[in-house]
Amino acid sequence: MHLTLSHLPSKQDIKLVYPRTPSSIDPNNPPWPAFRGYHTYSFAYATMGHRLPTILGKAIDDVVETLNQESEEDRVVDLVDCIKRMDELKEDLQAHAKLRPIIDDGEADVALWNKEIAKYFQGKDFMNAPWLFAEAYKYRRLRECFSVSKLWQQYDVFFRQKCDTFSRSGDAVFELSTRFVEPFKHKEGLSAQEKLDAERLMFLELTQICLWGNSTDLSLLINMTEEQIKSLQSTGGENLAATEKNILGNDMARLWEVVRDLKDTGGRIDFVLDNAGFELYCDCVYADFLIQSGLAKEVRFHGKRYPWFVSDVTKKDWNWLLNMMVYGHLFPKVTDEEVESLRQLGLRWKQYEKEGKWVYEQHPFWCTGYTYWDLHNEAPDLFLHLSRSDLVIFKGDLNHRKLTYDCAAPPSTDFEIAIGPMASAAGAPRICSLRTIKSDVVVGLGPNGDELADKLDKEEPGWKISGKYAVVLLSEGRPGEKVRFA
Repeated sequence: MHLTLSHLPSKQDIKLVYPRTPSSIDPNNPPWPAFRGYHTYSFAYATMGHRLPTILGKAIDDVVETLNQESEEDRVVDLVDCIKRMDELKEDLQAHAKLRPIIDDGEADVALWNKEIAKYFQGKDFMNAPWLFAEAYKYRRLRECFSVSKLWQQYDVFFRQKCDTFSRSGDAVFELSTRFVEPFKHKEGLSAQEKLDAERLMFLELTQICLWGNSTDLSLLINMTEEQIKSLQSTGGENLAATEKNILGNDMARLWEVVRDLKDTGGRIDFVLDNAGFELYCDCVYADFLIQSGLAKEVRFHGKRYPWFVSDVTKKDWNWLLNMMVYGHLFPKVTDEEVESLRQLGLRWKQYEKEGKWVYEQHPFWCTGYTYWDLHNEAPDLFLHLSRSDLVIFKGDLNHRKLTYDCAAPPSTDFEIAIGPMASAAGAPRICSLRTIKSDVVVGLGPNGDELADKLDKEEPGWKISGKYAVVLLSEGRPGEKVRFA
């Protein structure tokens, strides 16, 4: 039977209102639409469908290599079980399996993970859950493959890769060590203003080195040649001047003013770290200058508690870097002077640790699926701790995705709007995001940002994942206000 109805009102064009109202925002419904693995137009699709299975396959190869070097039966049998669990995870990933709870493996984040899965992701799978959560969940499941074992709980499937990439970064490493081996000193006879100008120029150049050090992200550079790594890590002055035009949202001038104003009191600056190896080395060169110039009295580095997103910094990576600089033989074809410059630098950094000027920390929240919009609610102790910092620098793409809820906000969206409570909550610290753009979310490009992004979409498809462009974005926060929790 066919109904002929002519008096019903016609269908309306319904315009959705974004950002969503705060009360309707949750991990499955970010402020703007989420990127999900089945969105064929997004980097999420390439990541969930191709990159993550490839990364997992390489991780399995790494464990097999370790297995083949083992001799004790109980260690061999235990590691074989780890490989079986990795194989199951790979099958789940490729079959787009539903997200199951995390097994209680004694990690401090189990309850946070399982609460989030139960509240927001029941019945969701690897492809239809928001990409940010699904990708983080995959790395948490990879951790579980080892954390439930008897003898391999601390194993890092990415450690060899991280060390190897740093060992192939020699040119850039010595370019910096030979320049910074001597502690920062002003030339004789400079006026106070000239000294400040010299510090400003040094600060701006080091900010760029710290920013572009993020180019070497192992999860993206799975098959890179040595030459390609060298060109990415070129730290010469002309190269930096040329790359500044690629910083699409650039608050560096304001960032300098914030740091300059700390000089009289000597502030605390925090780095929420991204990649191990060369990027961490650049972060440390930057932090070294902040201490020497008196712009900071104390620098806190926040890393991950276990292997995360291939190249993220763990305590093991931190210790490895400092000890390799002082004692290592990573770079056989270099001069004695170059080796000594790296050793001196490493000794100075170790001394900062002994004196408490540098502090390394690893809060469980950094390895959860939550975005930083939820940091205030889910990790109030960490929010309170960060609120006492004069500036929190978030490094890299993943931290930027978590700050901005990794959703399809217009590129003209103001950074402070995009990071929600991290800018607006009482006591929110000043935040700077140093990020080379390697995924779909792009905000903070200013009032003409939408037009600029459209132009780049037409002229350079893939500009959002190439790492060619970057942002240096600052949020003033609400420092000094009393932190309140509901």
